[in-house]
Amino acid sequence: MFWVRTRSAAVIVIVALLSLIYGGNVLFGVLLVISMIGMMEILRVVEVNKTSLGAMGYLITAVWFGIMYFDLCDKYALHVIIAYLMLIMCLYVFSFPKYTSEQITMAFFGLTYVVIMLSFIYRIRMLDNGLWLVWLVFMGSWISDTCAYCTGMLIGKHKLSPKVSPKKSIEGSLGGIIGAALLGGLYAYFVRDKISMSINPVVAFAIISGASSIISQLGDLAASAIKRNKGIKDYGTLIPGHGGILDRFDSVIFTAPIVYFLAVSFMK
Repeated sequence: MFWVRTRSAAVIVIVALLSLIYGGNVLFGVLLVISMIGMMEILRVVEVNKTSLGAMGYLITAVWFGIMYFDLCDKYALHVIIAYLMLIMCLYVFSFPKYTSEQITMAFFGLTYVVIMLSFIYRIRMLDNGLWLVWLVFMGSWISDTCAYCTGMLIGKHKLSPKVSPKKSIEGSLGGIIGAALLGGLYAYFVRDKISMSINPVVAFAIISGASSIISQLGDLAASAIKRNKGIKDYGTLIPGHGGILDRFDSVIFTAPIVYFLAVSFMK
């Protein structure tokens, strides 16, 4: 299992590196595919991924990425969200009692939780300093998770959320936050001449990475809570040794928006 997980992780890292470096249409396409799969996984939790409600979920994913591609999110985002809500509520009413209220709610949740939040990775990459900023998403999630795991293994004693994730500790959580902040600051030190911010880039990146770590841990716990509620181990089997897209990107989903908003607030 260790080598299976390692090989899968290596493939994920390579795909992430190449898509983030190339940006543009390459990153857009990769994120669209990931979001479609993520939407399918969240719909499968309530067994509507192969229904007309599921089809609406896939359609809204394509629509959202369409307005993002043409830089129309600020103008039409609210219109798309409300239109989607009205459409699925119409489906709920006129096909009653085919779908439950939980299934309708999960379909709407999929748009906000998976599609919109993941799309911020593309929005970060398209910023003026995007090539350098986008890596903070993964420092605040995957690297933070590694720091938290190592700290927890070494000195973890107090449970962070025993009913949701028994192995996570408060010490590990703090280690993840501190580790992410330090690495974010260190990263900024080496690229500070390539970025323009209203405050010292080292301070800005440390703040962004530390805050991202806090949010990413919440995302990880939230995804685990959903799985425990529904009695499932993983969201899928797409990534050998890791589960589905949502199992691997649960923390990234939460980290991307906070990196975007903090980065924009620190930019000149």
